[in-house]
Amino acid sequence: MSRVPWPFGHFGLKVLSVVLAILLWMIVAGEETVERGLQVPLELQQFPAGLELKNKPPSTVDVRVRGGAGTLSRLLPMDAVAVLDLRGAQAGQRLFPLTPDQVRVPFGVEVVQITPATVALAFENQATKQVPIVAGIEGKPAPGFVVGKWTIDPETVEIVGPESFVKRATTALTDPVSVAGARAPLRATVTVGVLDSALRVKNTRSAVVDVQIVPAPVERMVHGVPIRFMNRTTNLTAQSSPETVELAVRGSREGMSRLTAEDVSAYVDLAGLGVGQYMLAVHADAAGDSSVTRIAPAMVQVRVFGVKD
Repeated sequence: MSRVPWPFGHFGLKVLSVVLAILLWMIVAGEETVERGLQVPLELQQFPAGLELKNKPPSTVDVRVRGGAGTLSRLLPMDAVAVLDLRGAQAGQRLFPLTPDQVRVPFGVEVVQITPATVALAFENQATKQVPIVAGIEGKPAPGFVVGKWTIDPETVEIVGPESFVKRATTALTDPVSVAGARAPLRATVTVGVLDSALRVKNTRSAVVDVQIVPAPVERMVHGVPIRFMNRTTNLTAQSSPETVELAVRGSREGMSRLTAEDVSAYVDLAGLGVGQYMLAVHADAAGDSSVTRIAPAMVQVRVFGVKD
Protein backbone atom coordinates (compact mmCIF):
# COMPACT_ATOMS: atom_id res chain seq x y z
CA MET A 1 0.00 0.00 0.00
CA SER A 2 1.50 3.31 -1.14
CA ARG A 3 2.05 6.05 1.37
CA VAL A 4 0.20 9.36 0.80
CA PRO A 5 2.67 12.33 0.93
CA TRP A 6 2.14 14.48 3.97
CA PRO A 7 1.80 18.13 2.77
CA PHE A 8 3.49 19.45 5.87
CA GLY A 9 6.63 17.31 5.55
CA HIS A 10 9.88 19.30 5.80
CA PHE A 11 7.74 22.19 6.90
CA GLY A 12 10.65 24.18 8.26
CA LEU A 13 12.63 24.06 5.00
CA LYS A 14 9.60 25.10 3.00
CA VAL A 15 8.98 28.08 5.25
CA LEU A 16 12.64 29.08 4.98
CA SER A 17 12.51 28.91 1.16
CA VAL A 18 9.42 31.11 1.08
CA VAL A 19 11.04 33.64 3.38
CA LEU A 20 14.22 33.77 1.28
CA ALA A 21 12.22 34.19 -1.93
CA ILE A 22 10.26 37.05 -0.36
CA LEU A 23 13.46 38.71 0.84
CA LEU A 24 15.07 38.37 -2.61
CA TRP A 25 11.98 39.82 -4.27
CA MET A 26 12.00 42.71 -1.85
CA ILE A 27 15.68 43.41 -2.52
CA VAL A 28 15.22 43.31 -6.29
CA ALA A 29 11.97 45.23 -6.20
CA GLY A 30 13.49 47.86 -4.00
CA GLU A 31 16.65 48.21 -6.12
CA GLU A 32 16.83 51.27 -8.32
CA THR A 33 16.52 50.56 -12.06
CA VAL A 34 19.25 52.19 -14.13
CA GLU A 35 20.52 52.22 -17.71
CA ARG A 36 24.11 51.84 -18.84
CA GLY A 37 26.00 51.85 -22.14
CA LEU A 38 28.39 49.04 -23.05
CA GLN A 39 30.65 48.08 -25.93
CA VAL A 40 30.22 44.36 -26.51
CA PRO A 41 31.91 42.04 -29.03
CA LEU A 42 30.15 41.24 -32.29
CA GLU A 43 30.20 37.55 -33.11
CA LEU A 44 29.61 36.27 -36.67
CA GLN A 45 27.93 32.88 -36.85
CA GLN A 46 26.97 30.47 -39.63
CA PHE A 47 29.51 31.95 -42.07
CA PRO A 48 28.65 30.66 -45.60
CA ALA A 49 31.17 28.26 -47.14
CA GLY A 50 32.94 29.51 -50.27
CA LEU A 51 32.53 33.21 -49.43
CA GLU A 52 35.02 35.75 -48.08
CA LEU A 53 34.52 39.16 -46.48
CA LYS A 54 35.88 42.06 -48.55
CA ASN A 55 35.47 44.62 -45.78
CA LYS A 56 36.40 44.35 -42.13
CA PRO A 57 33.30 43.99 -39.93
CA PRO A 58 33.06 45.97 -36.68
CA SER A 59 34.59 44.06 -33.79
CA THR A 60 32.22 45.62 -31.25
CA VAL A 61 28.81 47.29 -31.11
CA ASP A 62 27.32 49.74 -28.62
CA VAL A 63 24.40 48.50 -26.54
CA ARG A 64 22.29 50.22 -23.91
CA VAL A 65 21.11 47.94 -21.12
CA ARG A 66 18.63 48.37 -18.25
CA GLY A 67 18.51 46.60 -14.92
CA GLY A 68 19.03 46.91 -11.22
CA ALA A 69 21.83 49.18 -10.08
CA GLY A 70 23.60 46.35 -8.28
CA THR A 71 23.26 43.98 -11.23
CA LEU A 72 24.61 46.49 -13.75
CA SER A 73 27.47 47.52 -11.45
CA ARG A 74 28.75 43.95 -11.69
CA LEU A 75 28.17 43.64 -15.45
CA LEU A 76 31.31 43.52 -17.62
CA PRO A 77 31.51 43.94 -21.43
CA MET A 78 32.64 40.31 -21.68
CA ASP A 79 29.38 39.21 -20.01
CA ALA A 80 27.43 40.18 -23.13
CA VAL A 81 27.81 39.41 -26.84
CA ALA A 82 25.96 40.46 -30.00
CA VAL A 83 25.38 37.61 -32.44
CA LEU A 84 24.99 38.10 -36.19
CA ASP A 85 23.67 35.11 -38.13
CA LEU A 86 25.14 35.08 -41.67
CA ARG A 87 23.27 32.00 -42.82
CA GLY A 88 22.05 32.43 -46.39
CA ALA A 89 24.42 35.30 -47.26
CA GLN A 90 25.47 35.59 -50.92
CA ALA A 91 28.18 37.41 -52.86
CA GLY A 92 27.74 41.17 -52.99
CA GLN A 93 26.88 43.98 -50.57
CA ARG A 94 24.50 42.81 -47.86
CA LEU A 95 22.73 44.53 -44.93
CA PHE A 96 22.12 42.66 -41.66
CA PRO A 97 19.81 44.12 -38.99
CA LEU A 98 20.88 44.05 -35.36
CA THR A 99 18.07 43.93 -32.79
CA PRO A 100 18.16 43.79 -28.98
CA ASP A 101 17.11 40.13 -28.99
CA GLN A 102 20.39 39.31 -30.80
CA VAL A 103 22.38 40.39 -27.74
CA ARG A 104 23.02 37.74 -25.10
CA VAL A 105 23.03 39.21 -21.60
CA PRO A 106 22.84 37.76 -18.08
CA PHE A 107 19.50 37.19 -16.33
CA GLY A 108 17.98 40.36 -15.00
CA VAL A 109 19.49 42.59 -17.70
CA GLU A 110 17.37 44.03 -20.52
CA VAL A 111 18.80 45.33 -23.81
CA VAL A 112 16.93 48.48 -24.81
CA GLN A 113 19.04 49.73 -27.72
CA ILE A 114 21.85 48.57 -30.04
CA THR A 115 24.02 50.74 -32.29
CA PRO A 116 24.47 50.37 -35.20
CA ALA A 117 21.07 48.95 -35.97
CA THR A 118 22.35 47.62 -39.30
CA VAL A 119 25.71 46.13 -40.28
CA ALA A 120 26.83 46.34 -43.93
CA LEU A 121 29.05 43.49 -45.12
CA ALA A 122 30.53 42.88 -48.58
CA PHE A 123 30.99 39.24 -49.61
CA GLU A 124 33.03 37.85 -52.50
CA ASN A 125 33.66 34.37 -53.79
CA GLN A 126 36.69 32.68 -52.27
CA ALA A 127 39.74 32.06 -54.52
CA THR A 128 43.19 30.53 -54.18
CA LYS A 129 46.45 31.03 -56.07
CA GLN A 130 50.03 29.80 -55.96
CA VAL A 131 52.53 32.66 -55.64
CA PRO A 132 56.34 32.76 -55.25
CA ILE A 133 57.85 33.45 -51.84
CA VAL A 134 60.32 36.35 -51.64
CA ALA A 135 62.78 36.26 -48.76
CA GLY A 136 63.48 39.48 -46.87
CA ILE A 137 67.18 40.18 -46.27
CA GLU A 138 68.28 42.88 -43.84
CA GLY A 139 71.61 44.16 -42.57
CA LYS A 140 75.13 44.19 -44.08
CA PRO A 141 77.68 41.38 -43.96
CA ALA A 142 81.11 41.88 -42.43
CA PRO A 143 83.48 44.23 -44.28
CA GLY A 144 84.85 42.56 -47.41
CA PHE A 145 81.76 40.37 -47.88
CA VAL A 146 78.47 40.75 -49.77
CA VAL A 147 75.19 38.86 -50.05
CA GLY A 148 75.29 36.32 -52.86
CA LYS A 149 72.47 34.13 -54.13
CA TRP A 150 69.68 33.02 -51.83
CA THR A 151 67.28 30.10 -52.10
CA ILE A 152 64.04 29.32 -50.30
CA ASP A 153 62.21 26.06 -49.61
CA PRO A 154 59.37 25.88 -50.52
CA GLU A 155 59.62 28.32 -53.42
CA THR A 156 55.86 28.96 -53.64
CA VAL A 157 52.87 29.03 -51.33
CA GLU A 158 49.10 28.92 -51.81
CA ILE A 159 47.17 31.97 -50.67
CA VAL A 160 43.42 32.26 -50.14
CA GLY A 161 41.00 35.16 -49.84
CA PRO A 162 38.44 37.24 -51.76
CA GLU A 163 38.74 36.67 -55.50
CA SER A 164 39.64 40.26 -56.46
CA PHE A 165 42.36 40.46 -53.79
CA VAL A 166 43.84 37.10 -54.82
CA LYS A 167 44.05 38.21 -58.46
CA ARG A 168 46.13 41.25 -57.49
CA ALA A 169 48.54 39.33 -55.27
CA THR A 170 51.94 38.54 -56.84
CA THR A 171 54.17 37.35 -54.00
CA ALA A 172 54.27 36.15 -50.43
CA LEU A 173 56.94 37.47 -48.04
CA THR A 174 59.00 36.14 -45.17
CA ASP A 175 60.23 37.61 -41.94
CA PRO A 176 63.58 39.34 -42.61
CA VAL A 177 66.74 37.22 -42.40
CA SER A 178 69.52 39.22 -40.75
CA VAL A 179 72.95 39.01 -42.42
CA ALA A 180 74.51 41.67 -40.19
CA GLY A 181 78.21 40.94 -39.70
CA ALA A 182 78.01 37.59 -41.52
CA ARG A 183 81.15 36.02 -43.02
CA ALA A 184 79.69 32.61 -43.93
CA PRO A 185 76.46 31.24 -45.48
CA LEU A 186 73.32 31.47 -43.34
CA ARG A 187 70.26 29.25 -42.94
CA ALA A 188 67.10 30.44 -41.21
CA THR A 189 63.56 29.16 -40.73
CA VAL A 190 61.17 32.09 -41.17
CA THR A 191 57.46 32.77 -41.11
CA VAL A 192 55.65 33.17 -44.45
CA GLY A 193 52.79 35.63 -44.87
CA VAL A 194 51.15 38.27 -47.05
CA LEU A 195 50.95 42.01 -46.44
CA ASP A 196 47.28 42.33 -47.45
CA SER A 197 45.16 41.59 -44.37
CA ALA A 198 42.35 40.30 -46.62
CA LEU A 199 44.59 37.37 -47.69
CA ARG A 200 46.10 34.49 -45.77
CA VAL A 201 48.45 31.60 -46.39
CA LYS A 202 46.51 28.38 -46.83
CA ASN A 203 48.88 25.67 -45.61
CA THR A 204 52.60 26.47 -45.43
CA ARG A 205 53.40 28.76 -42.51
CA SER A 206 57.20 28.72 -42.62
CA ALA A 207 60.08 28.33 -45.05
CA VAL A 208 63.82 27.67 -44.92
CA VAL A 209 66.02 30.40 -46.42
CA ASP A 210 69.67 29.78 -47.38
CA VAL A 211 71.73 32.92 -48.01
CA GLN A 212 75.20 32.81 -49.56
CA ILE A 213 77.75 35.23 -48.09
CA VAL A 214 80.65 35.68 -50.53
CA PRO A 215 83.80 37.82 -50.66
CA ALA A 216 83.09 41.28 -52.04
CA PRO A 217 84.27 41.90 -55.61
CA VAL A 218 87.46 43.89 -56.09
CA GLU A 219 88.31 46.50 -58.70
CA ARG A 220 91.50 46.76 -60.72
CA MET A 221 92.75 49.35 -63.20
CA VAL A 222 94.10 48.16 -66.57
CA HIS A 223 96.23 50.81 -68.32
CA GLY A 224 97.13 51.35 -71.97
CA VAL A 225 94.29 49.37 -73.55
CA PRO A 226 94.41 50.10 -77.33
CA ILE A 227 91.27 51.38 -79.02
CA ARG A 228 90.00 49.24 -81.90
CA PHE A 229 87.63 50.33 -84.65
CA MET A 230 84.44 48.37 -85.31
CA ASN A 231 82.30 48.43 -88.48
CA ARG A 232 84.83 50.47 -90.45
CA THR A 233 84.16 50.87 -94.18
CA THR A 234 86.67 48.90 -96.28
CA ASN A 235 88.25 51.84 -98.12
CA LEU A 236 88.55 53.97 -94.99
CA THR A 237 90.88 53.95 -92.02
CA ALA A 238 90.77 55.76 -88.69
CA GLN A 239 92.91 57.17 -85.94
CA SER A 240 91.87 58.11 -82.40
CA SER A 241 93.26 60.62 -79.97
CA PRO A 242 94.24 59.31 -77.51
CA GLU A 243 94.98 55.88 -78.93
CA THR A 244 94.60 54.03 -75.61
CA VAL A 245 92.29 54.17 -72.57
CA GLU A 246 92.29 53.02 -68.95
CA LEU A 247 89.66 50.54 -67.79
CA ALA A 248 88.38 49.89 -64.26
CA VAL A 249 87.45 46.20 -64.10
CA ARG A 250 85.50 44.60 -61.26
CA GLY A 251 85.23 40.92 -60.39
CA SER A 252 86.01 38.27 -57.82
CA ARG A 253 89.35 38.30 -56.05
CA GLU A 254 90.35 35.10 -57.81
CA GLY A 255 89.31 36.42 -61.22
CA MET A 256 91.11 39.71 -60.76
CA SER A 257 94.33 37.94 -59.75
CA ARG A 258 94.38 36.18 -63.14
CA LEU A 259 93.27 39.18 -65.25
CA THR A 260 95.64 40.16 -68.10
CA ALA A 261 95.58 42.88 -70.79
CA GLU A 262 94.33 40.25 -73.28
CA ASP A 263 91.18 39.74 -71.18
CA VAL A 264 89.89 43.26 -71.85
CA SER A 265 89.19 45.25 -75.02
CA ALA A 266 88.12 48.78 -75.96
CA TYR A 267 86.56 49.96 -79.21
CA VAL A 268 84.59 52.67 -81.00
CA ASP A 269 81.82 52.01 -83.50
CA LEU A 270 82.29 53.59 -86.95
CA ALA A 271 79.10 52.18 -88.52
CA GLY A 272 77.73 54.61 -91.13
CA LEU A 273 80.54 57.15 -90.72
CA GLY A 274 82.44 58.62 -93.68
CA VAL A 275 85.53 60.80 -93.91
CA GLY A 276 85.66 63.41 -91.14
CA GLN A 277 86.39 64.02 -87.49
CA TYR A 278 84.08 62.80 -84.73
CA MET A 279 83.79 62.63 -80.91
CA LEU A 280 82.79 59.05 -80.23
CA ALA A 281 81.98 57.02 -77.12
CA VAL A 282 84.37 54.25 -76.14
CA HIS A 283 82.95 50.82 -75.37
CA ALA A 284 84.73 48.05 -73.46
CA ASP A 285 84.36 44.35 -72.63
CA ALA A 286 85.97 42.04 -70.09
CA ALA A 287 86.29 38.26 -70.14
CA GLY A 288 84.64 35.83 -67.71
CA ASP A 289 82.57 37.09 -64.82
CA SER A 290 84.41 40.42 -64.75
CA SER A 291 82.79 43.69 -65.80
CA VAL A 292 84.08 47.09 -66.87
CA THR A 293 82.84 49.75 -64.48
CA ARG A 294 84.65 52.82 -65.84
CA ILE A 295 86.42 53.96 -69.04
CA ALA A 296 88.85 56.89 -69.07
CA PRO A 297 88.42 58.83 -71.20
CA ALA A 298 84.84 57.89 -72.03
CA MET A 299 84.90 59.90 -75.31
CA VAL A 300 87.75 60.18 -77.85
CA GLN A 301 88.30 62.20 -81.00
CA VAL A 302 88.41 60.01 -84.09
CA ARG A 303 89.61 61.04 -87.54
CA VAL A 304 88.29 58.96 -90.41
CA PHE A 305 90.11 59.27 -93.74
CA GLY A 306 90.67 57.43 -97.01
CA VAL A 307 93.31 54.75 -97.27
CA LYS A 308 95.42 56.90 -99.71
CA ASP A 309 95.49 59.94 -97.36
